[in-house]
Amino acid sequence: MSGHGLGFETQREERSGESLALSGSLPDWLVGRLIRNGPGQFEAGETRLDHWFDPYAMLRSFRIDGRTDSVDYTNRFVRSEDFRHARSEGEVRRMLPGTPPDRPVWTRLRHSLTGAFQDNPSIGVFDAGGITAITESPAGIRVDPDSLETTGRRDLTTGLDADFTLGHPHYDPDRDAFVNFAVSYGRGATYTLFERDPQTTAVDVICELPFDDAPYAHSFALTDEFAVLAAIPYGLDTTQLLTGALSGGTFVDAVTDFQDGIGGQTDTRDARFVVIDRERGEIHREVPADPFFVFHHANAHRAGDDLLVDLIAYDDERAMTRLTLDNLASDTPDIPAGDLVRYRVPLDEGRASSETLYEGQVEFPTFDYPDRLGSAYRYCYMAANADGSSLPIRLVKYDLDERTATSWAPDGTAFPGEPLFEKAPGADREDAGVIVTTVLDADAERTDLVVLDAGDMTQIARATGVHRLPYGFHGQFYRDGNRVRSMA
Repeated sequence: MSGHGLGFETQREERSGESLALSGSLPDWLVGRLIRNGPGQFEAGETRLDHWFDPYAMLRSFRIDGRTDSVDYTNRFVRSEDFRHARSEGEVRRMLPGTPPDRPVWTRLRHSLTGAFQDNPSIGVFDAGGITAITESPAGIRVDPDSLETTGRRDLTTGLDADFTLGHPHYDPDRDAFVNFAVSYGRGATYTLFERDPQTTAVDVICELPFDDAPYAHSFALTDEFAVLAAIPYGLDTTQLLTGALSGGTFVDAVTDFQDGIGGQTDTRDARFVVIDRERGEIHREVPADPFFVFHHANAHRAGDDLLVDLIAYDDERAMTRLTLDNLASDTPDIPAGDLVRYRVPLDEGRASSETLYEGQVEFPTFDYPDRLGSAYRYCYMAANADGSSLPIRLVKYDLDERTATSWAPDGTAFPGEPLFEKAPGADREDAGVIVTTVLDADAERTDLVVLDAGDMTQIARATGVHRLPYGFHGQFYRDGNRVRSMA
């Protein structure tokens, strides 16, 4: 599969308010803005960045109006301190996940000892008193939703004793609150579950989870009763991270396999589902499971005395360590496969069992969020790869009741992004709505906006892009007059 290398090349051009040519027709109720985040610049001066999580963030906005069948496009780099330094000095300012900083050894050591994190917010966005670009950092960067111009900063750890927060906060519509974990590193790690009012800095600490080691987490599952953290036997060797400040090592270099189990306290390398009772603010149960690695959860819900937790599971930490840009952009990328797996987590006693629902490579699972958050749901939407490509080539709708899949693939050499579901107003059927995504067309060297019918996965509209965008990570569709967003 050729052409995927275009997804890992810098696009320096910024456009504002460009009207895009539209083929097909948009539903008249689809009125709002898709804002996506992801890599934009893959270098700092002459230094090529090393890992997919390193490039400098670029936001992409599509103003969609189904009443007039129009789409306007804007893209802009987030003006973080890391980005400004890379542009002005041609250097890496602070350690990126996989690229060491261009700083003297004593500066690197000081940053490591004081917890000075990078502020390049390239993972996603959320509406916390304004559109905010985020990553796993204490800093969120606020932007104007129309122009995407950087307007300020927000400390995401305000009111918390923590180094940073996870990149996938949940929005709980029943409580009108964001729910997330804050992380603090020491000899091990402490994960703190908290809730925050979207419009203020008010925070409510729910529960603290101390670990002797530092298991990696990027997302978690949420129901009305429980928050579920997957404590996996892969994570950060914090001693190696500190010494890496002297030797030029990075966060990714310090990712390891906890051979003796989490904290070295067991004879097995089990993962553990830590089930937190949200009302009581305490651990309900820690449930062992066979080892796996995870970036993204889909959904979770209660089934009798069990929790069903759906996520994309990998074999081990190579799911992260192999995401080097050299590997991803090569003609023969070596990419571990992730499957959609359902874990049955007993709430009383016993181990978690697992069932593979859909064999990978798949990623970016989404569903009818937040209407079905923490509830039984039928449809999961994912992006699926093929052998020989480091990027997805089709989107998959998976029916969890019938155990069947329906796919859509763009014509030619093209790579669709994360599928975001938006429900039709007043619809009873769970899949009555649309899928909104972007597609990197390698043949035409441009990125288009595509809208699919979520029922039969057929294309109903396509807005032709004005240039090529690097392949992005996560986004949200914000309907006018409604702060509820489309995914975790």
